[in-house]
Amino acid sequence: MEHEAVENAGAVALIEGAEKVIRGKRGFLELLIACVLARGHALLEDNPGLGKTTVAKTIAALIGGGGRETRFKRIQFTPDLLPYDITGVDVFDPDTRSFRFVPGPVLSNIVLADEINRTTPKVQSALLEVMAERQVTIGSTSHKPPEPFFVIATQNPIESEGTFPLPAAQLDRFMIKLSLGYPDRDVELAILDENPAETTLASIEPVISIDEFLDLQKAAAAVFCHVALKEMIADLVRDTRTHRAFQLGASPRAALHLLALARSLAFIRGRAYVISEDIGMLAAPALAHRLRLRDPRAHAGELVRELTLQRLSSITGVPAT
Repeated sequence: MEHEAVENAGAVALIEGAEKVIRGKRGFLELLIACVLARGHALLEDNPGLGKTTVAKTIAALIGGGGRETRFKRIQFTPDLLPYDITGVDVFDPDTRSFRFVPGPVLSNIVLADEINRTTPKVQSALLEVMAERQVTIGSTSHKPPEPFFVIATQNPIESEGTFPLPAAQLDRFMIKLSLGYPDRDVELAILDENPAETTLASIEPVISIDEFLDLQKAAAAVFCHVALKEMIADLVRDTRTHRAFQLGASPRAALHLLALARSLAFIRGRAYVISEDIGMLAAPALAHRLRLRDPRAHAGELVRELTLQRLSSITGVPAT
């Protein structure tokens, strides 16, 4: 299997294009691109000022051209937001004496849900249907966003005043939860010299068309995964349901998301098959945010990593690297 490779130039171009703005975060960008290629939604949680919003703008700027422009919308979540501010609403047209639908910002290719935990649960719930089923229902009519469609949401963990924690149903719709982290010293010096979020992002050009991006999504979904690795994923999510540390375990959707992520990451790295290392790297960011702990002092990510290592050590007969 070592000789099997895939044509992943488009995915590599996306990552390299994003690196021009998001410096020193190759690993983070690989996981984020793996998520969107797997047709998933990403939750970015980190301290203010680290570039979470810039990441979403950069990805949107890199996809487009070829006669079809990417529809990118930013929703700034605030306590006074209403559900129809996101989904859209039927309005009465006096000229035609009938109602017409005015689409909301969520019916776009790429949606930036900025500071998603600053709005009420009622408004957060407006995203549930479109994130899971790729449609918005107003009255008796369903409206679909264009393809590709994905949500990149941000939230700041250190701010508790005026925020509303995301419910389990909302968290389970995010394929992955990532953190940017602080840059190292050399990268920070380069940021001070160039300020790429202001200079480079303003002039960035698309590196892949929408049609090419959709083709990449299909190619990533076709990556082979050995049955032993699928069994390992199923056993891992079941472990989270029986382990005494967890009050709420991972859902079947979580298992599907982890498999899709593993296929996309393998594709990004030029392989036509998943290896156990892919799952080991992705298990915590794909599962931990969905789990509810009995002890609030415990760390879900560390527990998932321990369970994953135990499962990986028992796998035989499939590639590990």
